[in-house]
Amino acid sequence: MQPVIIRITDLLLRTIIGGNEWEQEAQQEVVINITYSFDAEKALQSDAMEDTVDYKLIKKRIIEIVEHSSCRLIETLANRILSLIMDDSRILTATVRVDKPGALRFAKTVSAELSSRRNP
Repeated sequence: MQPVIIRITDLLLRTIIGGNEWEQEAQQEVVINITYSFDAEKALQSDAMEDTVDYKLIKKRIIEIVEHSSCRLIETLANRILSLIMDDSRILTATVRVDKPGALRFAKTVSAELSSRRNP
């Protein structure tokens, strides 16, 4: 087995997020970072798209979920994204971090991070 780590970094999207009433009325920016690993042995030998986990397809699915979500907690949004990624049985591990810039005064961002590992 030859595991490879893929990272999608600083995916900037807009969604309904937050526990305050006004936050449920307008989309806000979130920044999403994803790391996942998979057994890339076949892909490394073939250099063929059908033998890899397509990060462009994962990105499109994340955009679909995030832009149509309405969550109070960034933890909930991170969990939805993580579940989507782990739906692909080829993925061995995944970590998702959702940042909400400007959520706290005097802080650049607040983030929630979740990870999952497929049982062997």
